[in-house]
Amino acid sequence: MKPVPHATSLRRAPIQRRSAERLTRILDACADLLDEVGYDDLSTRAVAQRAGVPIGSVYRFFGNKRQMADALAQRNLERYTERVTERLMGIREGGWRAAMDAVLDEYLAMKRTAPGFSLVDFGNQIPVGARHAEPNHRVADRLTELLSGYLDRTADDDLRRTFLIAVETADTLVHLAFRVAPEGDEKIIGETRELLRAYLARVLD
Repeated sequence: MKPVPHATSLRRAPIQRRSAERLTRILDACADLLDEVGYDDLSTRAVAQRAGVPIGSVYRFFGNKRQMADALAQRNLERYTERVTERLMGIREGGWRAAMDAVLDEYLAMKRTAPGFSLVDFGNQIPVGARHAEPNHRVADRLTELLSGYLDRTADDDLRRTFLIAVETADTLVHLAFRVAPEGDEKIIGETRELLRAYLARVLD
């Protein structure tokens, strides 16, 4: 089970600081508009207006709104990785169970607070309602990289498969929790946590 290559949606990567800041404004505007109007009514022109940049600046980076949403999903994954890494650095005891709680808690926090995340997350919902295999593979690959060292385990195919199954399971159940309640049904989230612990115990204990 080989790692899935990182997705890239940029026509041109920013080189100068000013260009990078403009790209950040475009993605921030995209995220805000996703929450306000949804994916179907999202437009590159509206994003340009919200970001305060010429429409040509948007097209310099993206050919269409799908590529913008893909880039936002990739940024979400980068930020999620940073958040989990920071949490892991502060964990002194609890082993893999504490690490798993950090992984799930940071995902829930982003789902509740990060603009546009509820519609895009890591790419599974683009366009809204569609599901693709690769985003969860990338999440599992990131978690394998992060947690293998923390758990003193080899980042081999077996560990990657284990995390992929855990990610797919958590993804499905967390989406169910947020369909049941706007902030995520706590009972479903609790059952998700217990299910993940029971599954991972077979491999990590």
